[in-house]
Amino acid sequence: MKEIFKNALKSSYSYQDYRKIIADLLKEGKTSGATQTEALVNYSRLNETRMDRLDKTMAVDEAIISKLKSIQSQHIWLVIAEGWCGDAAQLLPIFNKMSEVSDHIDLKIVFRDENDELMNLFLTNGNKAIPKLIILDKNSLEVIADWGPRPKGAVELIQNYKEKFGVIDDTIKAELQMWYLHDKGLSTQKEIIELIFS
Repeated sequence: MKEIFKNALKSSYSYQDYRKIIADLLKEGKTSGATQTEALVNYSRLNETRMDRLDKTMAVDEAIISKLKSIQSQHIWLVIAEGWCGDAAQLLPIFNKMSEVSDHIDLKIVFRDENDELMNLFLTNGNKAIPKLIILDKNSLEVIADWGPRPKGAVELIQNYKEKFGVIDDTIKAELQMWYLHDKGLSTQKEIIELIFS
């Protein structure tokens, strides 16, 4: 497993570099990942706007800040994502803001389709659901915790809709974005802190 982490980290990016790669791909009319469709490119474009907004407006809760500052060991927060993923667009800015609070957190992002071995270690109900946050001890590369692809409230929203209507369609995708908007990143921040300090 450590070899898989080492290989993934060799092909990982900082948050700023990840944002630049996605922006550069969009200039060419492309998105990240193995599959290229007009719909995925459009999602990617929408996500850029979302992330720009969240980079400006997202705030880390005061109680969470003090917890993050109390982390003693060195962490790598390794995130599996893709530019077209709506949940990644909502959550990466939160991970980034949280990592900026602590000198002990090094945020690294990898692309799912380029890291199949890593993704297969962190499936959700047998699926390659992203984003996936893997919290590693920087020195030993031991897994401290993993989280994702969504906060619990968002998971429940999707599950309830799917049980009722049998599909994930544009209606629930819009509802999910509204859920994220109202939540302001608090659920994600709290769930990650609980994992680290449990």
